[in-house]
Amino acid sequence: MEQTAVNSLGFAHFLTQTDGVGQAVLGTLLLLSIASWYLIVTRALANTLAQRKAEEFLKRFWLASSLSDVEATLHSQPADNAFAVLVQKSLEALADSGKDNLAVAGGMAEYLTRTLNNEVDLEAAKSEYGLTVLASAGSAAPYVGLFGTVWGIYHALVQIGLSGQGTLDKVAGPVGEALIMTALGLAVAIPAVLAYNAFNRRNRMWLSRLESFAHDLYVLLTVKGGNGKPVAPSATQRG
Repeated sequence: MEQTAVNSLGFAHFLTQTDGVGQAVLGTLLLLSIASWYLIVTRALANTLAQRKAEEFLKRFWLASSLSDVEATLHSQPADNAFAVLVQKSLEALADSGKDNLAVAGGMAEYLTRTLNNEVDLEAAKSEYGLTVLASAGSAAPYVGLFGTVWGIYHALVQIGLSGQGTLDKVAGPVGEALIMTALGLAVAIPAVLAYNAFNRRNRMWLSRLESFAHDLYVLLTVKGGNGKPVAPSATQRG
């Protein structure tokens, strides 16, 4: 009998007893959880792949004998990482520097600076993908779960008041089931917060490295005019 009573107070029983508001809260938490884990998995895989491709490209870039060789490589292979795109756009800007239009009216150095800054800004915006959802899930899920808990306890107290029985065995079940909402909210929020912090740290390091490479590339193109051998990488690029 005791085992049957315990089983009747499980999560399945909670689902059968919750009303429309409780079901809406559960649905919201489920959607937040699905969205969070989708972003966690996809962004982790994308970041790992981007890091691997960037390492391979940077190794080939600094071992190239000249920028002409790098340009030939980019023509034969697509620019599949942020560093390769930066080089490609910079070489295109260098080729356009002799044209007579407003884009290059300020001179090649100014035009190249704008090109590099724009590409870094685009990569920064791209790296922010999904972080808003993770931040929202991490901050809102506990409160959504708390709302569900308060709503469940309210209904439990109403039922206890109507039955006229306030003993522990009558209170523990409904209140315990209502507290499930808080646990679910935390289960959604904790992975989202951890992932958000991890992705933020990765983005800071990634963009810092990209900006350092953009500086090296600017010096290389303005000093050598795009015809010389690439200069040695900075400490950031070697690391």
